[in-house]
Amino acid sequence: MTTTTTSPAPSQSAGRATHSVPRRATEASNTVSLRQTLSHTRTMAYRGLLKFKHNPEQFFDVVVQPVIFTLMFTYIFGGAISGAVDDYLPLVIPGILVQTVITASIVTGTQLREDMDKGVFDRFKSLPIARIAPLSGALSADVVRYTLATVITFIVGLIMGYRPGGGVLGVIAAGVLVIVCAWAISWIFAFMGVVMNKASTVQGVSMIVLFPLTFMSNAFVPVETMPGWLQGFVKINPVSHLVSAVRELANNGHVGMEVAWTLIAAAVVVLVMAPITVRAYMRKA
Repeated sequence: MTTTTTSPAPSQSAGRATHSVPRRATEASNTVSLRQTLSHTRTMAYRGLLKFKHNPEQFFDVVVQPVIFTLMFTYIFGGAISGAVDDYLPLVIPGILVQTVITASIVTGTQLREDMDKGVFDRFKSLPIARIAPLSGALSADVVRYTLATVITFIVGLIMGYRPGGGVLGVIAAGVLVIVCAWAISWIFAFMGVVMNKASTVQGVSMIVLFPLTFMSNAFVPVETMPGWLQGFVKINPVSHLVSAVRELANNGHVGMEVAWTLIAAAVVVLVMAPITVRAYMRKA
């Protein structure tokens, strides 16, 4: 009696081997290192800057707005509030700076929503890039806009006669503080851009929130001139604390508690909103 031993066909064994190798290769190809993520972020940030180059009207809020607001507020309210234009400039320049840069941070959310509506992010999904790169790149590119708004506001103020007592270092510190806070706030608007359905909705809701926060603060008038019930809100308004911190740095070169509390608040916003925004974005990216 002869016993016959059977073994798997070579083609079947080879088939199983060839199927397992591509799976491992695919898993490896989907893993993006931190270095690659940073590189992809830089590329997406450069893409954002190119959008500004081809659509210069996007710079309106950081180029034209500070000029118009500085001239308008200074010459209309300067004499009535401070008695003279020169005396009003140390009060209004930090306020206009904060208003301009914070308002510019809304663009982060609107641009994200527009890219999603146009299907740009769907094309990004097919590329071998880090999924977080389009979001982090957009946030990085907007820092350039904040810097431009800061520089222009201070230049306009200097031309009009503003002489910051904090000197060059105080002005630089004030500018950096505003940019850091605007970047922190941009995470909130980025979240709104991810979860809302239209760019116009993002912009409309953002302005509804920022408009009262900016004008119901100490940005343009002394708190003492306001009604008592309004003073209570102004004193707890986060925009008021940021404006006060900028004035401390630019006008006096002093790093006080306003600066410390402002930095702590910015850190809290990033620690809370960044994970929430990234989680919401990754579900749609």
